Amino acid sequence: MKPIKFLLFTVIIFGITSCETKQAETPGNTPQMVTPSREFYQLKIYTFDTDEQVQTTDSYLEKAFLPGLKKLAIKSIGVFKPSPNEADSVRNIFVLIPFSSMEQFLGLEEELNNDQAYMTAGSEYIDASYDNPPYARIESILLQAFADMPVMQIPEFDGPRADRVYELRSYESATERYYNTKVDMFNAGGEVKLFDRLEFNAVFYGEVISGPKMPNLMYMTTFSDQASRDEHWSAFVEAPEWKELIALPKYDNTVSHADITFLYPTDYSDY
Repeated sequence: MKPIKFLLFTVIIFGITSCETKQAETPGNTPQMVTPSREFYQLKIYTFDTDEQVQTTDSYLEKAFLPGLKKLAIKSIGVFKPSPNEADSVRNIFVLIPFSSMEQFLGLEEELNNDQAYMTAGSEYIDASYDNPPYARIESILLQAFADMPVMQIPEFDGPRADRVYELRSYESATERYYNTKVDMFNAGGEVKLFDRLEFNAVFYGEVISGPKMPNLMYMTTFSDQASRDEHWSAFVEAPEWKELIALPKYDNTVSHADITFLYPTDYSDY
């Protein structure tokens, strides 16, 4: 897929979301704040050859897959398509799924296969013939949330879904050492906090555990429309915190390649 000039890419993910921290009782019965466990995300990227395949998979995701996940207490599932203004004829659907643990991720397939309502609702997709498949290929990327944003955050917009911009970014590094330094730049360096201060409405930040482009991190920010997106990024590059960060030699050359994909949510996406 070829999203925009100089940056390309594809992605999808799942999990249980809650931005609230939990309280634990100490021996002296004094509540203490406990940092939430870092979620895992799966980003599934479907590629299609025909409009018929898109329709079949859309129907499966809406009527079978998402309801099946929610019965398993997996919520806040994002389903996106490339923004119409992107000069790319490739058809894709991006699915982002949050998981509370690796055990939940690993057990998903078996749980769904034991759900008769899911199997019935998704039969056209599930039982498709080899010579009439519902997609050309699926790419799956597994991530773990950053320490500074351990759980997914769901954006809230009132405007039309078609106008919204969900910006998915993928940063690759030349080596693991440079990659770890870039992750540190987001966490200890304060890049996550800067995005938060500027109200970028980040959905997640994740370290890619398994994927086709490693070492690699990914994150998604959201905006009401393209104009808002452009204004936010202008504010970011002019922010004192950012100028201070990029002036530090230790963060030089931490990104060897960047991919950007502009997405919008489907009607049945949770956000």
